[in-house]
Amino acid sequence: MSDPKTPVRGRASSGLRAHGTGRVVAPGQLQSGDIAILAPEAAGVPLREFAVEHGLRPSAQRPTALEYTRGLWGRRHFILAFATARNIAMYTEAKLGQLWQVLTPLLNAGVYFLVFGLLLHINRGVPNYLAFLVTGVFVFNFTQRAFISTSNVITDSLPLIRALQFPRASLPLAYVMIELQQMVLSMVVLVAIVLATGEPITWYWLLAIPALLLQTLFNVGFGLLAARIGSQVNDFSQLLPFLMRTWLYVSGVIFSISTLDIKTHRWAITILELNPAALYITLVRNALLQSQRLSAPGSKPYNPALCHAWKTLGHKVGAPVKYQYDSAYCHYYVNPNHYWYFAAGWAVLALVAGFFFFWRAETRYGRG
Repeated sequence: MSDPKTPVRGRASSGLRAHGTGRVVAPGQLQSGDIAILAPEAAGVPLREFAVEHGLRPSAQRPTALEYTRGLWGRRHFILAFATARNIAMYTEAKLGQLWQVLTPLLNAGVYFLVFGLLLHINRGVPNYLAFLVTGVFVFNFTQRAFISTSNVITDSLPLIRALQFPRASLPLAYVMIELQQMVLSMVVLVAIVLATGEPITWYWLLAIPALLLQTLFNVGFGLLAARIGSQVNDFSQLLPFLMRTWLYVSGVIFSISTLDIKTHRWAITILELNPAALYITLVRNALLQSQRLSAPGSKPYNPALCHAWKTLGHKVGAPVKYQYDSAYCHYYVNPNHYWYFAAGWAVLALVAGFFFFWRAETRYGRG
């Protein structure tokens, strides 16, 4: 047995122990002959230089925009898997299941058709108004649901954010993917309705794909913006439905913006036509509905007599269908050939602005 007065070298004492020096050593305290590791400040080395020398960085440091983008790309499989799982689980407790993804916009379209089409006769001058209305409701519903769901994603995911380290933008992206998957399912029903109303299948239908892709990019950008605002302003998610309802009424969902007859303040019609929701709705309508392509103002050379016939006869209740197509001979407010440029511009602007707006607050998410 070793002498209890002999100090133990190379390890800390496991309890209170008296030594020959008459000094009591607390648990974990270095004893005589032990090797002491000095703090960087005690060795005269600044903490910042010490951390850089050993490759250390703050745990809550915001990565660069390029590193952040790479992190998102590296988690693309997680984003898709998360979106698919949430999409499947969303309606598991409902008896009709995922049919509600289609029934909700259909019921909305039915109410709008009853109120605005049959009672208020807003359908005057619009050929095939039922397909026109349903297409607008389905396309706008894609953007509306994406904005509302992403506005709550940070606050609803606080346990996940605090438990794991990952790019927080993965969550808004996943929720936009959820809405995109639902939109693909809704398009199947929309195509059936369009065919049932007498619209033919043409190669223009392929243009609906890039139109929806541009709308998806726009939804991602504004979804990131809504996610950051919603994480910092608790009342934003309560206000957003009212803002979206107002946006619906000015986006040409239930009426045709291009055929509005305003002789003064024509700039107001131009603004309505160039708002992003109206642009994506118009692009999808022009892709699926031949009646819209043939009746769009500016699609045929200007003819004052035929344009006047449309304004006087085409707007009457029960007017012959042939007069409804005479709107093609009227002047346009925005050149239809430029719709794609404006739609692409909105998508890029929203994506870039939304990404940097969300990324700048990356270290604040999860604080509650």
